[in-house]
Parts: sequence; C-alpha cells; structure tokens
Amino acid sequence: MFTIMGASGKTGRATAEALLKQGEKVRVIARSKDHLKALVERGAEAAVGDAADAGFLAGALRGSSAAYVLIPPDLAHPDFSAYQDQFGETVIKAVKDSGVTHVVFLSSIGADRPGGTGPIAGLARQEKRFAAVAGLNVLALRPTYFFENHFNSLGLIKHQGINGSAMGGNYGFPQIAASDIGVAAAQLLRARDFKGMTVRELLGPRDLSLDEATKIIGAAIGKPDLKYVQFPYEAALQAMVGAGLSKSLASLYVEMQKAFNEGLIKSVEGRSARNTTPTRFEDFAAQTLAPAYRAQ
Repeated sequence: MFTIMGASGKTGRATAEALLKQGEKVRVIARSKDHLKALVERGAEAAVGDAADAGFLAGALRGSSAAYVLIPPDLAHPDFSAYQDQFGETVIKAVKDSGVTHVVFLSSIGADRPGGTGPIAGLARQEKRFAAVAGLNVLALRPTYFFENHFNSLGLIKHQGINGSAMGGNYGFPQIAASDIGVAAAQLLRARDFKGMTVRELLGPRDLSLDEATKIIGAAIGKPDLKYVQFPYEAALQAMVGAGLSKSLASLYVEMQKAFNEGLIKSVEGRSARNTTPTRFEDFAAQTLAPAYRAQ
C-alpha cells in the first residue's frame, strides 16, 4: 500500500495515477471525497480528512510501504512561512507516529539555500526536519518550475493581450510537467532504494526562457505575436494580492521571482539523463494550456 498526500492536487494526483496504472494498492488523502472520486473509481482507497490533524494523518499513513508527502498551499494564509512550519511539524509527527519507513517529500529546486528564495525556503526547513528523524528514509524530490504555473497567465493573455510576470524573459531555466513529477515519484516509491536523507532533482526536458515559452503559448492559442513583459516587483505583488493571495504569500513569490532573476535558484546536480523528463512544453501548451485558454 502506498499513501499519497495532496491527491486532489497536481503532483499527488499524478503520483496516484501512475501507481494505479502499475496495479499498486493506493490510499489517497484529501479533504473532500468528491475530489477523490476519479481515483476511487480506478481502485484507490480514500482517506478523507484534514491533513493538518496529525492524528488523522498518522492513521492515513499507517500500514503504508511508503508515502508521498507535501506541504499543500494555503494561498490566503496571513503568515505563509509560519503556516509552512506548523504544517511541516504536523507531517513529521504523523510520519513518526505512523511507523512508515520510506517517504518521498515534494520539495523544490533551490531548497539547497536556507533563505532568500520565497516559499522554497520553507521547503528547505522541512528537509532539515526530515533529516533529523532517526531511522527514517526520505527522498526530497526537487522539481523545477512547473509548466502548470503558466495557467496563471491565461487571464492576462486573454484580457490584455500580453504575457508577463516579475521574472525576466530572456534567460533559460528548467521547467517541468507535474505529470512527469508524478511518474518519477511513483517509481521512487515502488523501488524504495533510498536510505537516510537523499535528494533528487527533476529538471524537465530542457531549459526554457519565458520569452520562448510565450512564443510557444502564442502559437498554440493562435496568437503568434504574443509578447512577454517583465513587470516591476511592486506591480507584480499588487497583482497577486488582487488575485486573492495573501500579502505574505505574494511577498514570498516576489522574493522567489527575484531569486530566479539573480540566478540563486538553480540546479545543484546539473542536467543528466537521470533528472531529465520527457514531456515537452510545446505538447503541454497545445494539449493543456490552449484548451484552458479557449474555455475562459
């Protein structure tokens, strides 16, 4: 049995789907049974409850050969860093109490740095918590920037005819599909060949600038002249707050974007066959982003 946190989200769902495809027994965790319906129909066992409750989470993890764990986002929390720490402590307690021996933790590229990286610093702190648990085997999976982050730009493209953020458009960096993260996580959970505290990066198929990504999106949605615009940090912060993020989280996202611009968030391993994943952004844009754009 493999237990998956965040099964109604991007990487958790992808991990559960990959395991079910391999014929594995899977327990999926989410607050709402409705959000788990598709996975339950494919044979997963549902654990419905609040993962912030250490007792519930420990019970959901108990009996698992391995577990996929994460700190889910709380976009409106007034102190996002404090939330990360509190939820992270809950996960540690639940893992200890459950007796599970192998854990894949969703971290991020950039978690090698202790600070200055926005919400990624909270994941670095959680890695340290895991490393301090005696006898636990943990693999911190550090994927890069998600392809799915580009969904956030579709409204801007639709209504203002441009793409943009506070990140620079002219430098390339790794980007990855959440589905590829799920496939990798499932493989690691099944193999359970990691011991102690280990780290693995996932870097997507290639480095890609936001200028290039914008051209690819434009081609997919029938706007070949679509341009990318870099916004001032303060303007980006106000736009995120206006979209419903707490000022705390918006400030952390701006800090993260600044860290990308300054080259602070980067691969430690370097690209290799081991951390290169197959899904191309061209295919993701055509098959996933374009239909979402047209549906707006």
